[in-house]
Amino acid sequence: MGLLDSLRSLFRGKNTSANLLDLSARFVLDRHAYTGTMSRFHVAREIATGKTYGIKLLDPEKLALFRDRFKGLKRPEEGEIGMKIDHPRVARTYEYGKTTTGIEYILMEYIDGPGMNLLVRDQDERMAANRLPLIRQMAESIQAVHDSGFIHRDICPRNFICNHDLKWLKLIDFGLSVPNEPPYRLPGNRTGTPQYMAPEIIRRRATDHRVDIFAFGVTMYRMLTFEHPWGTTQTTGLAALAHDQRAATDILRYRPTLNPKLARAVHRCLEIQPDERMESCKAFLRLIADITHENT
Repeated sequence: MGLLDSLRSLFRGKNTSANLLDLSARFVLDRHAYTGTMSRFHVAREIATGKTYGIKLLDPEKLALFRDRFKGLKRPEEGEIGMKIDHPRVARTYEYGKTTTGIEYILMEYIDGPGMNLLVRDQDERMAANRLPLIRQMAESIQAVHDSGFIHRDICPRNFICNHDLKWLKLIDFGLSVPNEPPYRLPGNRTGTPQYMAPEIIRRRATDHRVDIFAFGVTMYRMLTFEHPWGTTQTTGLAALAHDQRAATDILRYRPTLNPKLARAVHRCLEIQPDERMESCKAFLRLIADITHENT
């Protein structure tokens, strides 16, 4: 066991009164909280060291509802999943447990920069010089999740955080992630962000890691065009029903000068039928390996 594994293993025991986190004694929290689907996120400065972290405080009621979906299964906790994925393109999870007030928390790497969702929303032209490297980094991060035996289940621009000069990014948030094992691939687990949901999720069919490939395809499409493949601005599950009723709009309609090989790779990720979809992010990276410029 390496040093990193040894340190991580220290935080995997049961939560007892001896190791509950006294949040205010250990950290100073930024007063502004970012609200997520099942949590609040704070920037936290550790008093003893001065180091800055991100800390996620999980909503007990929402967490309980999500756990009810997996009754009878030993689904790993979000913090445990994060600690099992060690890759430079994935934000590190340092520890997880409960606070002295009974709130579950996850302590993670803090990335001081914009989310990809904000860059897409603002149609930030600074991305133009770096989009191709960022797309490759996204693929590497998703492949790392799959290589670790998990399905992320919420790949979307919101869950990629860039540094300030947009040279690199990291994948975050394993709140909806599940092991890539038969009990978790059964029909019915309709979780994720609707605009990025694969058709098999919407139609409550069996799923596998290729739901992440589809969501990655939508994410790339939005990065490259600032448009949605199905032209919708709705964020409901109803809007996502279009994902298997008609093909995505040809990306070259919005970006006629886009490298045609990259365009084909994006559309391979957006195939309606999982068996026709790009089989892995590793395969995607091989397909675009010789592309040096985003445009022709």
